[in-house]
Amino acid sequence: MFLLILQLLGATIRVATPLVLAAFAGMYCERAGVVDIGLEGKMLAGAFFAAAAAASTGSPWLGLLAAMAAGIALALIHGFACVTHNGNQVVSGMAINILVAGLAPTLAYAWFKQGGQTPLLPASARLPSVQMPGVEAINGVPVLGSIYRELIDDTNVLIWVTLLIVLATQWVLYRSRFGLRLRAVGENPAAVETAGISVTRLRYQALIVTGALTGMAGAYLSTGHGAGFVRDMTAGKGYLALAALIFGKWRPGPTLFACLLFAFTDAVQVRLQGVPLPGIGVIPVQFIQMLPYLLTVLLLAGFVGKAIAPKASGVPYVKER
Repeated sequence: MFLLILQLLGATIRVATPLVLAAFAGMYCERAGVVDIGLEGKMLAGAFFAAAAAASTGSPWLGLLAAMAAGIALALIHGFACVTHNGNQVVSGMAINILVAGLAPTLAYAWFKQGGQTPLLPASARLPSVQMPGVEAINGVPVLGSIYRELIDDTNVLIWVTLLIVLATQWVLYRSRFGLRLRAVGENPAAVETAGISVTRLRYQALIVTGALTGMAGAYLSTGHGAGFVRDMTAGKGYLALAALIFGKWRPGPTLFACLLFAFTDAVQVRLQGVPLPGIGVIPVQFIQMLPYLLTVLLLAGFVGKAIAPKASGVPYVKER
């Protein structure tokens, strides 16, 4: 039973990694006053370009760079439409999602001729796992040995990077000058502009961070957790990340908790498929698969009214002349 719990927690961490990266990506731009529901599209683009570059070059690191570049490029397009030209931020984000959903499998078919997906990546073209020292020595220690083996050893490198990003985001938003200015832009951009700080530049900087993190999340899906790109492989994770961000009230700690909660539900539904429950029997697979999304609806229905977004979020800023 204890081993099963550890395996479930390990699966939760693996599933939560792209959600955390995407949610924290959205946190940067929304704290700066830019709504970005295009997280899904940027993740999908990152997944495709990471797998495509890794399949072509054999290097997962070049794949990661390609994914981040794709995410940044789409974020800059979003910024050009919404920050430079004051376009509707929701429409721009949805346009990115729809664009990538069609463009990624089309490019995959054109380049690899495998039905809209990339070739299966060998182990050398996938992001590596970190082998921790002392596994054999600590393996015989009760409880601690199992925790070390199941949760810490042989963990993908991007999971450790994600942990660093969580800690860095907490510090950046609340302890750095950039974070102070970022939060001020999301609350009162006119006051920031009056202080001689460019609102446009800050919002573009936030969008660049957003693009890099969403690209990284996509790269994890296709070259870390998976072994190639397939059509619609993000499966709504960008929207789940956005829901986690709202549930977490745009703060790092609660947002991380929401991502872990969604991921835990996802990990549970995988293990419940086909398992007979006492007094109930086997629950239909379709019902089990909808658990993470049902939880999202229930949580947002109960908490969205209490979550107050940054005041300038989604509001185009027009500089006074």
